[in-house]
Formats: sequence, C-alpha cells, structure tokens
Amino acid sequence: MRVMVMVKATRSSEAGEMPSEQLMTDMGKFNEELVNAGIMLAGEGLHPSSRGVRVRFSGKDRVVTDGPFAETKELVAGFWLWKVDSMAQAIEWVRRCPNPMMEDSDIEIRPLFEMEDFGESMSEELREQEDRLRARIEEK
Repeated sequence: MRVMVMVKATRSSEAGEMPSEQLMTDMGKFNEELVNAGIMLAGEGLHPSSRGVRVRFSGKDRVVTDGPFAETKELVAGFWLWKVDSMAQAIEWVRRCPNPMMEDSDIEIRPLFEMEDFGESMSEELREQEDRLRARIEEK
C-alpha cells in the first residue's frame, strides 16, 4: 500500500524558520534508512503558506486567495510518499522519525487511493488511461 506521510506545520515552520544543521543531519539519516529499506518513493519540505495560494472552487467560479493561511494545525510543512506493507508498518517508521520540527509537532499518515478502491466507477477505459499516464510519468 502507498501512504502519504504529512508533516504538519508549526508556528516556526510558518514563520519560515529553517531547521538546525543537527535536525537536517538527523532527517537525512532517517531518509536514507527509508530509501535503503525500499519504503520512500518521494519526500519534500514545503515553503510556508505565506508563499502559497489557495484556489476555491464553487461551480464554474474559481477564487484565488494568497497565503498566509490562519490555522497552522491544518497546514502541511512537508511530506513523504511511502510504499509499505501495512498502516502498522508506516506507524512503526513514523515512530522512529526524529521530531521534524523545533517544537512539538504532528505527523499524519493517510493511505492513497488505488485503482481498485474506485470499483465500478473505474471503467476499463479509465484504467487504461491511468496506466498510460503513470507510464508517461515514470519515463520522465
């Protein structure tokens, strides 16, 4: 199963405070362990929400709102994409992770939808399209 592991934002990450060299070293070591174990598919940190935008969809209307965004606890400061055998395995890995922030922080783990999760709404044509798109992405 694939999961997205989201590092939730904190006041310091939203303020643009950069991690210490020690934290970067610890996270680099953890990322290396993930790669060596065949778990990590991708991972990145995100700039504060002050550098982002939100697009609100309402019917055919689109409204763009510039950051920053108020609720820090609802924001994501970084993510990993992992391939694991189970949610329990993902939890084990997160428990081994150094605290990714300079203060108390949270990490959220969410499973990704797989094609079979969509059941009958995923027609054969849509499956083939998805396969073609994934193949093109992997080529790049």
